[in-house]
Amino acid sequence: MTDTGDGRQWFAFLESNTTGTGRQFCAAAAARGMRPVLLARDPARYPYAAEDRIETLVLDTGDADAVREACERLAAGAGLAGVASSSEYFVAPAARVAAKLGLPAADGDAVARCRRKDAQRGLLAAAGVPSPAYQSVGEVAEAVGAAREIGYPVVLKPVSGSGSVGVRLCRDADETRRWAEELLSRTGDERGTPVPRRLLVEAAVEGPEFSVETFDTDVVAVVGKHLGPEPHFVETGHDVPAAVPEDVRAALADTAVRALAALGLGWGAAHTELRWSASGPVVIEVNPRLAGGMIPAAVKAATGTDLVDAVIARASAGPLPAPGPAAGHAAVRFLMAPGAGRVTAVGGLDEAAAGPGIILAHATTAAGRAVAITHSFLDRLGCAVAVGRDAEEAAHRARAAVRRMRIEMRVTEAG
Repeated sequence: MTDTGDGRQWFAFLESNTTGTGRQFCAAAAARGMRPVLLARDPARYPYAAEDRIETLVLDTGDADAVREACERLAAGAGLAGVASSSEYFVAPAARVAAKLGLPAADGDAVARCRRKDAQRGLLAAAGVPSPAYQSVGEVAEAVGAAREIGYPVVLKPVSGSGSVGVRLCRDADETRRWAEELLSRTGDERGTPVPRRLLVEAAVEGPEFSVETFDTDVVAVVGKHLGPEPHFVETGHDVPAAVPEDVRAALADTAVRALAALGLGWGAAHTELRWSASGPVVIEVNPRLAGGMIPAAVKAATGTDLVDAVIARASAGPLPAPGPAAGHAAVRFLMAPGAGRVTAVGGLDEAAAGPGIILAHATTAAGRAVAITHSFLDRLGCAVAVGRDAEEAAHRARAAVRRMRIEMRVTEAG
């Protein structure tokens, strides 16, 4: 594959996320006159690629040399306009290969450090950015000792990961021991990639959760987040903008920008998660990438800022998109799996999409697919994004659309 045959340059996507913006990234590149190509180990992970007839290159995407060589071949043909990824796991390699080819990119080393949650914690603490007390450990006994020193409750999480996978609240030594054993026994992530045998033990922060969506160093939106029941932290919905006083919104935004500076970030999109504690904002996690969970769609609907198109523009040295129509308020709500089992039928999507104020409504599963409860983003079966005159109306419309979806399952184990 060396020439598009129609004069368009390639835009390479290194892997993708499976349920969010991957498809939108490809569409945005095509709309800007480029031809998207997906570099993937297993393109079947991304049904949209076949449905949208996206060109694919099959290669070992964990091999930096193989990725670079594939991109060099693309560049030698019709030309390569940019390299990016919508996957948490591939944002750093995408940045590094883009930089090697002289294409626009974030600092790949800074992105990689940020993705290591233990390294991120150390950099935030050194810069005085408010974040939880923590310890990085590699043994079960160390985890129990760290939790005792920090004080219960604590949160245990892998040092690398995405979408709340492996994140759990532990209230005592027994829970800490059991979950540390579980995390340290894992040799790979949900993609099968090897993971470090380390985890973080952090002080649990009480208070509502938010995210701050930034582009470069500009704050685009402060988002209110809805979580499922503890001891897990599964996101069940988002509100744009967060329904909080202006001074709270400003403090959250300022803290997020400080965190980016501490981590050497500030190029392109970033997604910073925070909690509002009794003492103010506390950074839970900085993600050096565009938000998932359909937040970009809600941000575009509420503010008129198209973050997906902005990411493609920045990575291809194109002009940033002008703001579009803004509804003022938008909400995302997810349909969560009732338990483990297998999907037998999917319906009601047209009815869901036809509701008032609905921007999109779709299933993230299909008939025949197995469902395993992981207490992460993978437990979502569908989602809806809606706009409204205020936060309450937008949320009501999104919830109503989700209720109209009919995803039938043969449940083998309750969630």
